Amino acid sequence: MSAVALITPTYSHDFERCSLLCESVDRYVSSFTRHYLIVPDDEVTLFARFANEWRLVLPVSELLPRWLRSLPRFLTRKNRRYWWSTRAIPVNGWHVQQFVKIAAVSVIPEPVSCILDSDIVFFRKFDLARATQRGITPLHVELRKVAEDATDHANWVQSSFRLLGLGQPEFPADDYIGHIIFWDQRAVRAMTTRIEEVTKLHWVDALCRAHAISEYMLYGYFVRNDSAFLCDHRPTSDSPCLSYWEGTALDQPALKRILQSATDQYAAFSAASFSGTSVQDIREVLGEFEESDCASLIGPNAAVIPARERTDVRLYQRS
Repeated sequence: MSAVALITPTYSHDFERCSLLCESVDRYVSSFTRHYLIVPDDEVTLFARFANEWRLVLPVSELLPRWLRSLPRFLTRKNRRYWWSTRAIPVNGWHVQQFVKIAAVSVIPEPVSCILDSDIVFFRKFDLARATQRGITPLHVELRKVAEDATDHANWVQSSFRLLGLGQPEFPADDYIGHIIFWDQRAVRAMTTRIEEVTKLHWVDALCRAHAISEYMLYGYFVRNDSAFLCDHRPTSDSPCLSYWEGTALDQPALKRILQSATDQYAAFSAASFSGTSVQDIREVLGEFEESDCASLIGPNAAVIPARERTDVRLYQRS
């Protein structure tokens, strides 16, 4: 089994969700080396409480080039912060989280990464050694799921094809977006090299200019169209995460109905943060859902690693 890292970009608006994720990772997830939380520089202190011997809190600036800078905190819109450069129009925190996933996987020591958004919570044991058996990386894909009139998804597919130099996509197209996504480091490095060869730009610059991007679509279409890397992946439509993507908040009865439908394949649940589903409701319902001898997800507070131990290595040579 290759060493596997967990990667979670997050920010203060998702603090409570991230707290629940970390508690559940500490309780249920095994066979990983490190869990990297990547947060805005001015929020490192806020998230430092989650650091322990296997979890590092890293500032975004360690992974972004110097020319991409955050705007002052008061310049936000719909709780989203913005980053600017002289090279492209400003991008928001949602875009930056995509950039840092790619950058982090490229530079951390682990050859395989499992990406966890902060709105995920585990409720059953999840062994990453079983998910990455024989050195094969799972590639989540739902075949022919993206219709040409599915505005956002179709735009992400088309953008991925342009950035990777793949010509025109055919619809319905495959969808590589999901929760609990695995990436191979060599494939990510090759993907960014391909983007730079096609666009003649630094890959972050190219993604800023493209604007309509999905990191998971990019990775999926890159791997699918490279036979060497595809051999190192196992395409699968199965997911260990039971996902809710709608924009309406779930109340406790609705959460109970969803969790009661969780078959044995599911080890985690995600209600997209934009749904506005109450974190406290999720906590309470999951507490009831667990086995009788484990009535609550809330674990002991994580120890804090001193700042000098978190920041003594520069992960990214900024340009």
